[in-house]
This record gives sequence, C-alpha cells and structure tokens, in this order.
Amino acid sequence: MDLTQNVYDYTELLPKEELFGLSSQMRRCALSIPSNIAEGYGRCSDKEFIRFLYIASGSLAELETQMLLAVRLKYYNEEQLQALFDLCKEIGKLLNALIARIKNEEIGLKED
Repeated sequence: MDLTQNVYDYTELLPKEELFGLSSQMRRCALSIPSNIAEGYGRCSDKEFIRFLYIASGSLAELETQMLLAVRLKYYNEEQLQALFDLCKEIGKLLNALIARIKNEEIGLKED
C-alpha cells in the first residue's frame, strides 16, 4: 500500500496531458498489487491465493515498465524514481517468497 500511495504522489507531478494515459495506467497497476493480494487471500484457497499473487506480480512488472517509460519520456530522471524502483524490487522479492512458501507448505487456508 505504501507503493500505491507513493505512485499516486509521483503521478501528481506528471503533465496534465498524461492524466488519462501514463498517470492513470501507473495508478491502476499500483492499486492492483495490494488489491490482488487481498482478493487472493480472501478466496481462502492456497491455489487461488497463488493465482492472485501471480497477478499482483504481473501488475508490479507492468508498473516498473511504465516507470521506465516515464524516465525515457523525461518526465522523471532515474534518481527521482529510485525509491520507487527499490520498493518494487522489495515487493517482488516478498511476492516470490510468499508464493514459494505457499507452494511448499500448508499455510492454513482451505484445502484445494
């Protein structure tokens, strides 16, 4: 959720012509990450939880791509977004570790 809040803050700095383009897309991706984690957990099934964690991971990769594009378009420089890139890397590691844990051991959700 910190990442989502930070993305919302950063996209405020984008030009107004990007309101319905890059800004909107970055916000949707960032919002999708915690939303999919929560929805997957709420399904009460390890298999479903893993599926939604993979969706969250895909949204994270999409967000990173859009951030790189924002740098290429010179809306930001890499240093301005470094904290976001670092947070994305940390979240990616956490998602991968959680997926591996669920695959390797029962975490207490309903049997599939």
